[in-house]
Parts: sequence; C-alpha cells; structure tokens
Amino acid sequence: MKRATVYFEEELHRALKLKAAEASTSVSDLVNDAVKVALAEDLEDLQSFRDRESEPTLDFESFLKTLKSDGRI
Repeated sequence: MKRATVYFEEELHRALKLKAAEASTSVSDLVNDAVKVALAEDLEDLQSFRDRESEPTLDFESFLKTLKSDGRI
C-alpha cells in the first residue's frame, strides 16, 4: 500500500465516514474500491473507442447540411 493525502469536501468526507462505519470498512477501502471501478470503466471506454475507430466520421456541419438537403430541418 502507498499512503496519499486526499482532500474531500466536508460533506463528502462525512458521507464516506458514515458509509464506512455502516459497512464495517475503512474510508481508505471505500476510496480504493471507487478508484478501481472508475479505472475499469475507463478501460471499457477505451476499448469501445478502439472498437469503433474504423467507423466513418461525419462532422457537425456536414451532418446539418445532410439534414437540410433531406428536408428534415
């Protein structure tokens, strides 16, 4: 384990302490778990971007022109 100093808003810290007490765990464990979840979600997002990188792209202006030429705007 590595020690770090993290500053929380007062209300968030209070909520974390209450949740930790209710779950019979530590604030550190709650924060570690939350960071792990966030990093796993980032990895999923990155994989999604890689999966779609070969898809054609359309810029906003071209999209609007298409909508206009199709009579939808």
